[in-house]
Amino acid sequence: MLANFLIGLREGLEAALVVGILVAYLVKSDRRDRLPQLWLGIGVAVVVSLGFGALLTFGPRGLDDDVQEGIGGTLSILAVALITWMIFWMGKTARFLKGNLQHKLDDAVDAGKWAVAIMAMLAVGREGLETALFLWAGAQATGHTTDPLLGAVLGLVVAIGLGYLVYRGAVRLNLKTFFSWTGLVLIVIAAGVLAYGVHDLQEAGWLPGLHSLAFDVSAQVPPSSWYGTLLKGIFNFSPATTWLQAIAWVAYAVPTLILFVRTAFARPRPAAPAPTQAHAVAA
Repeated sequence: MLANFLIGLREGLEAALVVGILVAYLVKSDRRDRLPQLWLGIGVAVVVSLGFGALLTFGPRGLDDDVQEGIGGTLSILAVALITWMIFWMGKTARFLKGNLQHKLDDAVDAGKWAVAIMAMLAVGREGLETALFLWAGAQATGHTTDPLLGAVLGLVVAIGLGYLVYRGAVRLNLKTFFSWTGLVLIVIAAGVLAYGVHDLQEAGWLPGLHSLAFDVSAQVPPSSWYGTLLKGIFNFSPATTWLQAIAWVAYAVPTLILFVRTAFARPRPAAPAPTQAHAVAA
């Protein structure tokens, strides 16, 4: 539940900030006549995202178990790839998010009112599709219960509230700091989703090594215990982990965390000093 809460909070806040920036810019630039098209594009993006989530949830039902496991494992790995790209992209561009969106909105306004709707649909729709896919993968990894959905809904509700407060100026949020630290946690969560996806592919017979265990601590960490449930809900930890799962987790988590820390937390290089007049003349 906690993992899905964090996913819902981060992804929801990103979408809420996008909406807030677009709405505020149209209002401040005295182009309120474009607001209906903006809200239309946002509404279409929300509907498409919900439909995508429903397709992921109900689409594979009725298929053979092996096929369902194969589809689930493939989509889980795809979700990890997308969320990893998003984490690095946002870690680098969070501070420029407002300026980039305003520039794109200016171009859309110049192109026509329906271009505003398309621009809003693409900007919000990308966030919605990523959120739906990763939430679905996270729910699959933690089990078919209502807890993951509840955590995601709570995260989205908090994100909408924070986004509104930021829009009204009641809260100031350092986007780079927020997305950098939540990115670290999401990488760990994504590593668990990746390991779960590998296990699904093993159960489907698409990958070998289903019965080759790296460790089995089921006796020490029973899946039904409160701490087993906590580890499963936050890190997608499996007491019985195959060698292929363990290798996939380490091969993803370790280099990704190192690279992310180096890029997201790197201090900006100081600007080179301007050449003195004597140097300029000599040159």
